[in-house]
Amino acid sequence: MNTQRIVRLPVIAGAFAASMLAACGAMASGYKQDSLPDSIKVPAGNKVAWETVGTGEITYECRAKKDMPNQAEWVFAGPKAVLKDRAGKQVGTYYGPPATWEASDGSKLTATQLAVAPAGDGNLPYQLVKANPVMGKGALEGVTYIQRVALKGGVAPKTPCTPSTLGAKTQVTYQADYIFWKAN
Repeated sequence: MNTQRIVRLPVIAGAFAASMLAACGAMASGYKQDSLPDSIKVPAGNKVAWETVGTGEITYECRAKKDMPNQAEWVFAGPKAVLKDRAGKQVGTYYGPPATWEASDGSKLTATQLAVAPAGDGNLPYQLVKANPVMGKGALEGVTYIQRVALKGGVAPKTPCTPSTLGAKTQVTYQADYIFWKAN
């Protein structure tokens, strides 16, 4: 009876190890954009170069509505976030204006917005931007596009913004994945 147990344990352990390797292989297969809206999908001819998770705040400022001086609204004033890799290690920062992604190695870039799409109530929209030329040498060299996906929070506050509170600023927490792409 002991012999049967000894034989079965390695078989069970081997099966478990094989299933874990298969799961890791599925994770290593790379980021997929199949479930994203078409407007923010990166064009063919590009591959994922870097995946980060940004956590931080979006600052909003209470400003007069354009051409409506007696009305006010919350206006996006800029982001400030820490970028971490999938293992949780800080690899850069995201700040603005202008929106700037900076890797820990000092390379940084700005980008031009191409498209946005709704990402659920209470969340910033999905976003696709085309990278401007990189400043410095490092991880961001060759980046062509950046996607903002997997959003949590970040929308303008629900607190009133009125002509009497013009100039007031507030920060709203958010989280988003920033996926960096390079040409194949």
